[in-house]
Amino acid sequence: MTTRREFLKNTSLLATAAAVTPFSEVMAGLMKENKLGIQLFSIPKMLSEDFMGGIMMLQSQGYKELELFGPFPFSAEKAKKGWEAAGKMLGFSGSGYFGKSAKEVKKILEDHGMSSPGTHTDLDTLEQNMGALGEASSILGHKYVTLPAIPDDRRKTLDDYKRIAETFNKIGAEAKKNGIRFGYHNHGYGIKPMNGQIPLQIILDNTDPSLVFFEMDIFWTTCGGADPIEYLSKYPNRYKMLHIKDMKEKKQFAGDGGGMGDWMPMFSLMASAGDGVLDLKGIVKKAKEVGVEHFFVEQDLVANPQVALKRSSEFLTSKI
Repeated sequence: MTTRREFLKNTSLLATAAAVTPFSEVMAGLMKENKLGIQLFSIPKMLSEDFMGGIMMLQSQGYKELELFGPFPFSAEKAKKGWEAAGKMLGFSGSGYFGKSAKEVKKILEDHGMSSPGTHTDLDTLEQNMGALGEASSILGHKYVTLPAIPDDRRKTLDDYKRIAETFNKIGAEAKKNGIRFGYHNHGYGIKPMNGQIPLQIILDNTDPSLVFFEMDIFWTTCGGADPIEYLSKYPNRYKMLHIKDMKEKKQFAGDGGGMGDWMPMFSLMASAGDGVLDLKGIVKKAKEVGVEHFFVEQDLVANPQVALKRSSEFLTSKI
């Protein structure tokens, strides 16, 4: 609770700042203090049914930054067809701009005091349609365009991972030409050793730090048997984004984390931030020390988002 002394101090500071800085800039600076974000795949069904209602719920819970997910109207056809099939299985079909244009989404976010510093998109789109992705990113204000997962057929061997590192460097160079940054979001695969080497480290060690950035999913990193703080410490300034969710009990994949057979048993362990056993305070503290810029709650297809996502927001807001 703010004390009278703190209130007077803050009011004095605001008045002083306003005397030398336009009021709009002062307020914009204050709005940026809370940078808690959310990956919209947390509530895809809600957004498919009532986009505005979903945005308003997130705003009321204190979320300021939104990370979108594809496919988008300009996405590769393979991605669109794959999502159509997945949507039938999951019971919803919305993605991207949920039937709106990029400009319409931008306006909605602005009206609700929100921004979108990044988006997830597929590998084919990154390789084939960077121009269109760059144009849309310019409209929406995306800084990062992030690959959420490497396709199964492109990560079977260590040589595959070496080739994907080369591919990432090329994508990163094209992204830079289009005024954006390329990121890679890890799942649990590639963290356990393969023939004596750790594939994720092959990617980290063989990509250009000025072209390829990383988004750590702390839940899946833990499932893979790694310590998020150790990775953040070993690779400072490589990770620019975090995906945050808690874990009811700390467990690892039964196998190498390479497929759904390993992933599915883990979904029941996901928890709202602060309701599990992960050292979220320590992870966030280290992340801020080593250059992480954006912190996105991601509770995949979460049940009862009105409660679950609010709990995460309440726990994390003072820590971001």
